Amino acid sequence: MAGKDREARDRFSTATRLRLLGEQTAARVYRSQTRRQARRSRLTGRAALLALVFCSLIVALAYPIRQYVSQQAEIGDLRRQRNEERERVDELRDQKARWRDDAYAEQQIRKRLHYVRPGETGYTVVGPEGARLPGADRGDPDRPWYSNVWDGVDKADRSGR
Repeated sequence: MAGKDREARDRFSTATRLRLLGEQTAARVYRSQTRRQARRSRLTGRAALLALVFCSLIVALAYPIRQYVSQQAEIGDLRRQRNEERERVDELRDQKARWRDDAYAEQQIRKRLHYVRPGETGYTVVGPEGARLPGADRGDPDRPWYSNVWDGVDKADRSGR
């Protein structure tokens, strides 16, 4: 009975329990490390394949996406340009309609060509040093009227380009 008693005491002694606990802990750590290493080795191949597929997709789609973005920008520019041209056409239509009005046409002819009605006196406003003031009649009063007309035609031709 003494042998059994001693075995029971050994079994419950602190040193024995610590030794058994250490062995069990070491076995668990070893098992978890081998599982992690096995998982890592499996994921590394998958991760590499996934990275390769992802990079291939990026390379394959980069050029078409760049083309798409540049075409969208060009479409936006063309739409903006179309709207500006429509506004310009509307302005020109308004101007054309104004020129059909005889009163407006007479006003512009008098202003641009320095025409005056019989009995009226024509004049040009000049500044203190002989310079013409802003807003004064256009054209040079010292030149013949037809020279001013052709200068206006040339100026309009240049602005249309």
